[in-house]
Amino acid sequence: MATHKGTIGILTGGGDVPGLNPAIRAVTIRALREGYRVIGIRRGWAGLVDLVPDKDADNSANFRVLTEELVNRAGRTGGTFLHTSRTRPSHLPKSAVPPHLQDRYTDEVNDLTPEVLKNLDWLGIDYLIPIGGDDTLSYAYRLHEEGVRCVAIPKTMDNDVPGTDYCIGFGTCVTRTIELTHTLRTSAGSHERFLVIEVFGRYAGFTALLPTMAGAADRCVIPEYEFDIEQLCELLVYDRNRHPSNYSVVLVSEGAKIKGDREMMFESEETDQFGHRKLGGIGDRVSAMLKELSPRYNNGRRINVVNQRLGYLVRCGDPDAMDSIVPMAFGNLALDLVLEGTSGRLVSIRNGVYDSVPLEVVHGPHKVVDVAKYYNTERLRPNYKTFDSKPVFIMTSDY
Repeated sequence: MATHKGTIGILTGGGDVPGLNPAIRAVTIRALREGYRVIGIRRGWAGLVDLVPDKDADNSANFRVLTEELVNRAGRTGGTFLHTSRTRPSHLPKSAVPPHLQDRYTDEVNDLTPEVLKNLDWLGIDYLIPIGGDDTLSYAYRLHEEGVRCVAIPKTMDNDVPGTDYCIGFGTCVTRTIELTHTLRTSAGSHERFLVIEVFGRYAGFTALLPTMAGAADRCVIPEYEFDIEQLCELLVYDRNRHPSNYSVVLVSEGAKIKGDREMMFESEETDQFGHRKLGGIGDRVSAMLKELSPRYNNGRRINVVNQRLGYLVRCGDPDAMDSIVPMAFGNLALDLVLEGTSGRLVSIRNGVYDSVPLEVVHGPHKVVDVAKYYNTERLRPNYKTFDSKPVFIMTSDY
């Protein structure tokens, strides 16, 4: 019978991004070659909730043993072949409790962590490598406190996981935002309109600021600064009048707020298991208000708007170069820690250097744009100064 050093579990949680499959590939190939067995847990934390710890049970929907052939085939593609979910085992609604546990968990909201721990033990997992954003990783820290050996990998297009300057998915998001904004310019220019593009960014404006800094837009509004819609309109008219094709462009973070708003714009009142309502609609509102206000700053003539929400277009498809290289490095960093016998860490990049930090940083404040350093509130655009000794993506946060 074949023997191995131990078993490593890996999962992906939260929203999909390009770069997840390359990370799974990197972890698996390195682990197998170091003599470990690798189990891919399916559908994020849901796989560990729904698993039936019985050798005769069909758990094919909950986990699979990973091989080089399998991860090599998937490793060049976007999304996550292990699938994902926003399941939060410590706050599971009664309706989401699996059938075999419904007689034991009958509250409206239940903590199924004891079952997750049993299932990890049943699978024989010695190390768990969760890949996700602060929601997924906050539950990883809960398991760490329960004694599970965890080494985490940060993923989110918003790039807002504390403790690292870079999260898997961010590079592709910025690349796609720049490409799609430039593509949409043809329509805005043909009709001499404002181009309003809503981009991801619940708490942090990195995905609006960096494309703007790269020349994709004239202005951007971000969650960290409540903006004046009349100021934005006046600036966009100014930009439009200076452009040979009579158009101007603004990127709007989904979490941005107009001065006087009490909260962000949401699609509905429904929340996920982490208490988040789905954002959306600020781009529509900004577009409508710009159209209404534009005559004040354009000699009485209204300016129409091309309005587009990028949404899943920036999170689907294949990873760019950064989201092919960084996940490879993060996966190997995670295995370095496993081989050292170290756990409770989050792999990271800080000032262009790969490293790791204590996993507990995910419970710290959200990583957000330092407005005083990086955002010109008078011009509603990034600051273009003091680039000397800055890291590749320029905007970092202290932790």
